[in-house]
Amino acid sequence: MQPGSTAELHDSTAVHPPQEPPTKRTPVRAWLQPSLIGLIVVSAFISCYVGLARAPKPHHLPVAVVGSHLSTQIQHALGDSIDIRPEPDTAAADHALKHRDVVAVVTKRGGGGLSLRVAGANGLSTTSAVESLVSAYAHGAGKTVKMTDAVPLARYDSRGLAGFYVAFGVTLSGFALAQSVLGLSQLLHLRHRFTLMACFAVAAGIVAATLAGPVLGAVPAPFPLLAMTLALLSAAAAFTTKLLGTYLGPVGIPVATLLLLTVGNATSGATIGADLLPSVAHAVSAVLPPGAAVRAITDLSYFDGAHAIAPLATLAAWAVASALLVWGRSTYHAAKRRQG
Repeated sequence: MQPGSTAELHDSTAVHPPQEPPTKRTPVRAWLQPSLIGLIVVSAFISCYVGLARAPKPHHLPVAVVGSHLSTQIQHALGDSIDIRPEPDTAAADHALKHRDVVAVVTKRGGGGLSLRVAGANGLSTTSAVESLVSAYAHGAGKTVKMTDAVPLARYDSRGLAGFYVAFGVTLSGFALAQSVLGLSQLLHLRHRFTLMACFAVAAGIVAATLAGPVLGAVPAPFPLLAMTLALLSAAAAFTTKLLGTYLGPVGIPVATLLLLTVGNATSGATIGADLLPSVAHAVSAVLPPGAAVRAITDLSYFDGAHAIAPLATLAAWAVASALLVWGRSTYHAAKRRQG
């Protein structure tokens, strides 16, 4: 053996520790996506809630006026801020007010003054806006105004916000349930998840209606109709969130947050009357579940359900359409697996 061969043999048989693979760098997207989503949500929340309440302006507030000459004068003085609905007599005007076709009634009274009858159930923002407009006209015309509330709010809802808070709570509960259900796809069959969501919607509607109505006395709507409305709202929120989470993945939950909890609630017409919202927000208000629910609750509570059918149909449409789209996607993928 040549000198040094022992060292060479030792080197050749030595066990070297395995080299660790280079550490992979975290993708930039993993940092940016949640941060951007969070910033979008907070920006939208502040823009909707604070921005819409910053300087609300009336747009075509529907007001019944008795007397063609008075109607022409008020319309000319107030312009597009008010939508005059001429009525032949006080009885017809009051009927329109109590069926939510108008938000106020203006008539002449003795001594050259004006009588203003409002429906306080439309909310403080709407009532204050119409009072300011009619008072401005009366001041310019040298007249006085006497205001009365023909449809007052319930005793335990002095600010007219009970319907909004009830709708917000029910929407939030349906949203939270859907988040949980999205994580159960490996444990529960789709029909069982649908059953869970539907049963929860019924339970949420009954519990919320019981608390808001008989227990707290803040929402005077008939109990069965109120429970049905809130159950439809819960179903609409849950199935819509489920739909967005199913189709969009992790981004679906922030999108549902923006759609239901932010834009939907901010434009619902409770904190700021629908007729005081900008045109785009006004258009969105009636078609999103929270806005539809607030309208239905108010109609059922104070206006004998005069216009409740449309918002109830809107809630049902959101729930049914979302469920069908989720079911259709599941059926499609199941058929592809069988063919494969």
